[in-house]
Amino acid sequence: MKLIVGLGNPEKRYDGTRHNTGFFIVDEFAAAEGLKWESKSKFKALVAELPDKTALLVKPTTYYNLVGEAVRALADFYKIPPENILIIHDELALPFGTIRTREKGSDAGNNGIKSLNAHLGHTTKRLRIGTRNERTEHMDAADFVLAKFTPSERTVLSETVMPLVKTQVQKFLDGSFEVTKLVTS
Repeated sequence: MKLIVGLGNPEKRYDGTRHNTGFFIVDEFAAAEGLKWESKSKFKALVAELPDKTALLVKPTTYYNLVGEAVRALADFYKIPPENILIIHDELALPFGTIRTREKGSDAGNNGIKSLNAHLGHTTKRLRIGTRNERTEHMDAADFVLAKFTPSERTVLSETVMPLVKTQVQKFLDGSFEVTKLVTS
């Protein structure tokens, strides 16, 4: 069993924000596969199981900065080692539309990753989606990541980024995940 975890904040007001990129990606993936989300309060998460039962899609219902609690609870219950966990999240340091994968590493200032590292160590796999654009330099970082994507950015995410992400998720599932950087825009 593997976990594919999208990072984000649970309230509706965060839908469509840059910080909810991970939620957007796993929602798109679940919709494409015809999966339904189930609330699992004991895990503090929404969970959707792949039909072949090889992986769970996860949206923690904790806030972004506390996601380690939910992921640790799921990992412990299903006995999933951190190496079999893929974290999908926004990355302010990367240009919009860039996809970068990592096999492990530090939090690089991301509080969600900091929480995951505190609960699981540094060996989870990462799929980082760049959100930086020309407005980044003119806004406070917190305001920028909590701002909504523009309609054109949402189109790029759905039509250009998502197919590449699906390929990377499939590589994770079949054991051929590798460190890579893909630039879409």
